Amino acid sequence: MSVWDDVVGQPQAVSVLRAAAEAARGGSGASAGTGMTHAWLITGPPGSGRSVAARAFAAALACTDPDDIGCGRCHGCTTTLGGTHADLQVIATERVSFKIEDMRPIVSDAQQAPSQGRWRVMLMEDADRMVERTSNVLLKAIEEPPPRTVWLLCAPSPQDLIPTIRSRCRTVSLRVPDAEDVAELLVRRDGIDPRIALLAARAAQSHVGVARRLATDPEARERRRSILTVPSRIRGVGDAVLAAADLVELAQAEGRAATEERDAAERAELLRTLGAEGETRLPPAVRSQVKRLEDNQKSRATRAQRDVLDRAMVDLLSLYRDVLVLQLRADVPLVNGDLEREVRTLAADSTAEQTVRRMDAVATARTRLGANVAPLLAVEAMMVELRPQATAARL
Repeated sequence: MSVWDDVVGQPQAVSVLRAAAEAARGGSGASAGTGMTHAWLITGPPGSGRSVAARAFAAALACTDPDDIGCGRCHGCTTTLGGTHADLQVIATERVSFKIEDMRPIVSDAQQAPSQGRWRVMLMEDADRMVERTSNVLLKAIEEPPPRTVWLLCAPSPQDLIPTIRSRCRTVSLRVPDAEDVAELLVRRDGIDPRIALLAARAAQSHVGVARRLATDPEARERRRSILTVPSRIRGVGDAVLAAADLVELAQAEGRAATEERDAAERAELLRTLGAEGETRLPPAVRSQVKRLEDNQKSRATRAQRDVLDRAMVDLLSLYRDVLVLQLRADVPLVNGDLEREVRTLAADSTAEQTVRRMDAVATARTRLGANVAPLLAVEAMMVELRPQATAARL
């Protein structure tokens, strides 16, 4: 057993991080080669395991085994992997972006010395969700860190952070793992049937978290299948508009389902803490705190909706990727092998050029959502571009 067991398909990254953990145990300072440094930027596409690799590295730094660094068995390893180690602070947001008021206390916490181990680890997931003003608050802490504090920032790419931060971090890049490696992890860790695990890993395009959800949740598999059959049901603009409305409504429903119960519990807990439980009229000071909570919850719901829509668009891109594979007669396996009939129908009814244009339309919709375009407008424009077009042969 090792803390690196769940870092799937990343031998080069594991080698770098393992060497740094060993150098940290030996007391060596920052190095351009294999040594330890105070700030790390772990990058990779969604699902590549950025936060998993970061937490494994944090566990290796907290490991107390004198002979096997990152043993996965000692108190330091198990509590860090479980997120309960006193010297580990995981920084994440469920909102669209981090706020300055979120970052200031975190920067203050980073100044504290470790209480149990050798290092205080500040692990920041979704570091790409910092706007520039928030990034500037963090920059000071990274420029002048305490001697025993390590920052681990996770982001899809170095370009997602401002240049002044990424220039002060050592970058470790992850790649998309092979579907077979992800399936092996699901079988070993979660006891999933090997056939289902491989189908889920391919459908998730090696995104470990999505693969696990698809492998363990039949309803998730059915929702994905429903989304991927949308293009074959669109015959004109009217169908496209209706399909867009259905997809946005599905995203809103899933976003509400993921947040409603938690929102109610948070509100009840806040009122209880403030001594206003059961009050019909709230004092102004209490109202302001309730309003702040509601704003945060609204931002969280917005992000949940966007995440559902973005995942649906990634799935659509995988469908058109398969269509293009058939049209170009490429000798590679289909991502959506269970939908081969639908894929072949779409491939026969269009040209490779039309498929590429449809993929561009999906990518454009993802960009528009990231730029805060109204979801319904962005999805409608995308769906209209997915409707059947006359091929050159028919013209």
